[in-house]
Amino acid sequence: MSITAERKQTLIQEYATTMGDTGSPEVQVAVLSERISNLTEHFKEHKKDNHSRRGLLKLVSQRRRLLDYLKGVDEGRYQTLIGKLGLRR
Repeated sequence: MSITAERKQTLIQEYATTMGDTGSPEVQVAVLSERISNLTEHFKEHKKDNHSRRGLLKLVSQRRRLLDYLKGVDEGRYQTLIGKLGLRR
């Protein structure tokens, strides 16, 4: 259900804008998307886990706010990110 340290490091390296970048919106959205997909798989087996569902909704809201911020700051970076992550199909 949680993200492993190795997986998180690979996501950071893949989506970082500069060397050592861990706080850019791209990295944060990528990590949140990984956590959201893990929780989505969890809910396929545990349908009545409403406590974790609340956490999922918080993660989705946080990702939405970061994407809105990125779209306002730089539309090109936003389009590139959603293309790489496969969001907005």
